[in-house]
Amino acid sequence: MLNALIPLVALSIGIYLAFSRRLAGSTSWQATLTPLASIMGSGFLVSAPLLAGVVGSLAVVCMAALLALAYLIGAAIRFNIRHFEPIERDGHGPAQAVASLSRLVLAGAYFISISYYLELLAAFLVRTLGITEPMAPTLVSSALLIAIGSIGIWRGLEELGRVEKYAVALNLGMIVALLVALTVYNVKLFAGGDWSLPGLSSDIDWHDARVLLGLLIVVQGFEASSYLGDEFPPEQRIATMRAAQVLSTIIYLTFIALATVLFHDGLGADVTAIIGMVGPVALVLPMLLTIAAIGSQFSAAVADTEAAGGLIEDISAHRIPERSAYLLILLVTLALTWETNVNRIITYASRAFAFYYLLQCGVAFLVAWSDGSIEGRRWKLVGFAIAGVLAALVFALGIPSE
Repeated sequence: MLNALIPLVALSIGIYLAFSRRLAGSTSWQATLTPLASIMGSGFLVSAPLLAGVVGSLAVVCMAALLALAYLIGAAIRFNIRHFEPIERDGHGPAQAVASLSRLVLAGAYFISISYYLELLAAFLVRTLGITEPMAPTLVSSALLIAIGSIGIWRGLEELGRVEKYAVALNLGMIVALLVALTVYNVKLFAGGDWSLPGLSSDIDWHDARVLLGLLIVVQGFEASSYLGDEFPPEQRIATMRAAQVLSTIIYLTFIALATVLFHDGLGADVTAIIGMVGPVALVLPMLLTIAAIGSQFSAAVADTEAAGGLIEDISAHRIPERSAYLLILLVTLALTWETNVNRIITYASRAFAFYYLLQCGVAFLVAWSDGSIEGRRWKLVGFAIAGVLAALVFALGIPSE
């Protein structure tokens, strides 16, 4: 039954999201979809096995902590959308200087995330094809980087970017189908008296805590709302970014709670372990998850390449055209791919985005400090300071799950 239900649910949701005229005409949905798709993209694939390998049955609690940190940082970015964007171009004060530095850091973070997405794609593809050659993932991700970079330099990435809509729809459809399948599986186990939590160690030592800090990337992506200013007004971006974070929190916690029954020894270091982990639920799940993983990671890599190119053009005051920026992106991401593996790139991406978040919290703190008219100013200053310190800890202490 599940083998028939899962593809039906995935396709139904995916087709509706991709072709619904009602959703296509809703600016609120479009403004919500961008950060939601970023948050749910790669993190949904790697979060369960990585958390299982580090903290065992405490995975739900630790995921809740990561999501709470992300929401706290998101509050600082939403504050900046409302209070800093209107004055960003008006002066050269400390907040403007920190914001300019944060844009440079974000460009670097995009370089790392592009490598991360394609290394993850390559890991899933190589596992599905049964290739055991150690260099295969690096060669696959390098070939994809060269292809994307060459197309960007030659013709731009607008045409490739159009596939993002369909990849996002497929990925969200697959997530819903997986949640349905896991719910049915848990209910069946409970009804048969076979439901029990795995007997994995859930003690968290200092090393485990540092690995958890290195997993911030699994809930990253909400900051995308900051860069939709040409498409949506500030208040709509603030509301839809908050909605995306709340919805992703519900989905993540539900998923981890339902998947905990599948945890077993050996999870953690293998980022593709979810493929084998969900095998007992339904035969079709591993293949469908692989297809969704390949599509979502490719579209995410294209989107971040395009975003990084535009950011470099903007930072350079258009002295570096976007297509020329793709050459720089290609060279840097190739170097990253050959110098890292997928576990290390996850931590590097977390630390890069944590540095960007630290700077954004700094901007929010400086703006709130200088404007005594802001409502709830003291509490906001405390919140921004705490978020900044936590982001600094991720940047300084995060390590790979190897």
